[in-house]
Amino acid sequence: MNAQIRRVAALTMVMFLALFGIVTFDQFINAPALRADPHNSRMYYASFNKDRGPIIVGGDAVAASVPVDDDYGYQRTYAQGPLYAPITGYYSISLGMTGLEWTSDEILQGTSDSLFLTRIQDLITGSQPQGGAVELTIHPAAQQAAYEGLGDQRGAAIALDVDTGEILAMASTPSFDPAVLAAHNTTEVQQAYDDLLADSANPLWNRTIAGNLYAPGSTFKLITAAAALETGRYDPDTQLDAPSRLELPDSSAILGNMGDSACSSTGTMTLAEALAISCNTAFASLGLELGDDVLRAQAERFGFGKRLDVPLPVTPSVFPPDPDRPQTAMSAIGQFDDRVTPLQMAMVVSAIAGDGVLRTPHLVRTERGSDLEVVATTPVTTLAKPLSPESAEDLADMMVRVVENGTGGRVAIPGVRVGGKTGTAEKGEGKAPDNWFVAFGETDDQAVAVAVVVEDGGKAGLQGTGGAVAGPIARAVMEAVLDQ
Repeated sequence: MNAQIRRVAALTMVMFLALFGIVTFDQFINAPALRADPHNSRMYYASFNKDRGPIIVGGDAVAASVPVDDDYGYQRTYAQGPLYAPITGYYSISLGMTGLEWTSDEILQGTSDSLFLTRIQDLITGSQPQGGAVELTIHPAAQQAAYEGLGDQRGAAIALDVDTGEILAMASTPSFDPAVLAAHNTTEVQQAYDDLLADSANPLWNRTIAGNLYAPGSTFKLITAAAALETGRYDPDTQLDAPSRLELPDSSAILGNMGDSACSSTGTMTLAEALAISCNTAFASLGLELGDDVLRAQAERFGFGKRLDVPLPVTPSVFPPDPDRPQTAMSAIGQFDDRVTPLQMAMVVSAIAGDGVLRTPHLVRTERGSDLEVVATTPVTTLAKPLSPESAEDLADMMVRVVENGTGGRVAIPGVRVGGKTGTAEKGEGKAPDNWFVAFGETDDQAVAVAVVVEDGGKAGLQGTGGAVAGPIARAVMEAVLDQ
């Protein structure tokens, strides 16, 4: 009998220890994972009953929570919602989170490790827990200029601080009002969301970093020129073949220039001259001389193919993996299967204007506690050095010539050194092109890189060009940043 009792007691002890271990694991070790599990509906709904922290631009909250008299306790609000929607995203009971509401959720919710001491203090004092704040790098005037410049056209505009990598503007149109999706009436929210999904203009896309990638058109010629300069065999005065029409090798296709015009009466021109007037045949010939491997390697040094978080996830830009010779010629002028985000092209310009150094782009400047004390700051880091200082200086001077004597005259700003490049991305016979302008503007105090794309020629339609359609938007953004 005693032996049986001992065995039952031992078994009971083992079961107790196992239960104790499981409870300990779940309540302490596994607790963070359980809280973060998207299927944990109790934690999810409880989060709406907390004072979620603000997203701040220029000292003002563009997303914040206010007390309301319903079961959830707080309502998320968005000041100037459509202006910042591609950045903030939305925080919705039925739809979840997008944008910075998602990527910065831990700090806004107050559960980030950086707020550990704040949570301990709240526990000791009995204070109601509050979320932290996220301060963005966005320049309010530049954001407004980008959004207003795009207007009711489909497109995107983005600006980078060349020296720090801070994203100063990130505008995408058409946009939407995140407050509608953050409402507490789930039936109305679902209807509004369904309407947005059904909209062929895709207002939920953040076109600056994701959505449907764009053909870069002639803005890619900056990468082709950089590849040439980096070989050491070319300089701005190197003569290139520039025929009126180029017969693509191994093909019956013939490439012409805009308006079927001749770039040069002699059939040759310098690299700098070709960039200034955006000569297709010269750059296609140059691309054939360089080859696809050289072009691809240079594109990758600028960031093509890399996964990047700013902290919003960025869709990698693409250079075609194995083009034949005619496709290589077209890729060298930003056609065929080249695909980019506006952020990628702003990064290219930033490296050129930054003496060959590409700073890591980022949207968040600081994270702060509920008392607004800084708990974390995004450091300035170098993402890559895609070209030498000498090549960067030569290419920046060539971009200045584009503005002073070429296709980019509309972006000139008195008292500011401005370099630019136009782009008209063809999309097929009878279809209006996407219009690009990429540029840098610099004063003694600051340098900014900008990329603008307007889909389908914007209001100009088939007659649209990069200089006429996208150029004025780029200029307005640079003027706002540089306070001109």
